[in-house]
Amino acid sequence: MVASLSRPIRIGSRKSQLALVQTHWVQAQLQKHFVDRTFEVHAMSTQGDKILDMALAKIGDKGLFTKELELGMLNGETDFAVHSLKDLPTRLPEGLILGCVTEREDPADALVVHAKHQDKQLETLPEGSVIGTSSLRRLAQLRHHYPHFSFKDIRGNLNTRLQKLDSGEYDAIILAAAGLRRLGMGDRVHQVISPEVSLHAVGQGALGIECRAEDPEILTLLKVLEHQPTAQRCYAERAFLRELEGGCQVPIGVNTTLDGDSLTLVGMVSSVDGQKFVKGTQTGLATDAEAIGIQLAQQLRSQGATEILEEIFLEVQR
Repeated sequence: MVASLSRPIRIGSRKSQLALVQTHWVQAQLQKHFVDRTFEVHAMSTQGDKILDMALAKIGDKGLFTKELELGMLNGETDFAVHSLKDLPTRLPEGLILGCVTEREDPADALVVHAKHQDKQLETLPEGSVIGTSSLRRLAQLRHHYPHFSFKDIRGNLNTRLQKLDSGEYDAIILAAAGLRRLGMGDRVHQVISPEVSLHAVGQGALGIECRAEDPEILTLLKVLEHQPTAQRCYAERAFLRELEGGCQVPIGVNTTLDGDSLTLVGMVSSVDGQKFVKGTQTGLATDAEAIGIQLAQQLRSQGATEILEEIFLEVQR
């Protein structure tokens, strides 16, 4: 379905505060480039927003935060949707494509601490400290490096999680640095966690704009927001995840760097308890980003990643 450019362009978004901040940023950027156009935001709740009393990994992974937005596009109710790219599955519904990847904010994980631990870092928090995270990826890596901590699931939007931390339910929580900074809460980033300790999620820190494949006018509009270095890094990461057939809720972490025309991808797969851990590195031309991701996935499969992922699948199903 091709959009009629005589009418407003309709942008799909989740209703969460962070999602709306990100979507309104996209709206404002497009409005600057296309002053004669009108862009409207249409917000909706997704399955992942509605189910808050269950761990993410147990809900299911396919389109947890995206399915309702995708139906909106396929039904012609919206023209494109803005996602945190880390939430967007690597296999999209027929008729939809990843039309644009925006410039990435810092993709690192961040430690946020209770007031009583302001003088502590991750490595100096006392034994038995209660660390909150809803991510199996973060959980597995932190268990691997800091088995003396106690880990507890935490759900809800960013403000809800911070309130739970500040009320004393947790000694510290792990959040994406990008989300905190986009919400003007960068001062809550107590420590940026190095990739040696916690490789970040695929696509973390970048926005992915999804649209209909057969909508050339919309695709042309979106391309003004494309940031090629970020896109190359994220295409490598997404190819790595897709080749492993892993989802957003699986302990798979990455880190990508660009050096001129060269792209280096580091990736890991871990068991949930952090005991089984495989990690590797692949380097190649940035223009061959997806091939780099596929090669690294194959490398880790040869090191035992397949068996780890099969065990995780069985564990989550219990």
